[in-house]
Amino acid sequence: MKLSTREDIAAPIDVVFARVTDFAGFERQALRRGGDVRRTDTAPTPQVGSTWDASFKFRGKDRNMTAELTGLDEPTNMQLVATSAGIDGLTVVELVALSRTRTRLSVSLELKPKSLTSRLFLQSLKLAKSNLNRKFGQRVSDFALEIEEDAKR
Repeated sequence: MKLSTREDIAAPIDVVFARVTDFAGFERQALRRGGDVRRTDTAPTPQVGSTWDASFKFRGKDRNMTAELTGLDEPTNMQLVATSAGIDGLTVVELVALSRTRTRLSVSLELKPKSLTSRLFLQSLKLAKSNLNRKFGQRVSDFALEIEEDAKR
C-alpha cells in the first residue's frame, strides 16, 4: 500500500530540509503523543545508518518499530526504512527548489506485509485508503504550514 502527497512551501529549500531532518523535534512530537522513541546509534548527529527504536499504541495494540535512515542527500532527498513485527515501510522525502523562496515537498510512504496477519491488516487499511490518504495529506499540509510560518519569522 502506498500513500503519497506533495505540498509547495513558501520557504527556501535549505530551511525546509533543516525542518524535514529535525529528528530531535520528531522524537519530541512522538513523546508528546504517548509514544516512546530512542535513538540507538552513537553518531553525534543523524546520518545514513542512524537508527531509532519506537513503541506506540495503534488500533488499541502496542506496536514496536525500528527505523533506519538509509538515504540523506542534502538538500534534496531523505529515505527512512521502518520495520515492525509484520510490516516493512519505506518513507521517501524529496525536495525540489521551485525558486529561491519556494520549495516543493513530496512525501511517499510504502508499506509491505511480511506475514499473512500483516497482509490482512494492510487489506483493512486499504478499505479506508481514501480516508488515510486525506489524513496523510492533511498532516503533511500542516507540517508545510508550520515551516512557512517559521520561515516568515
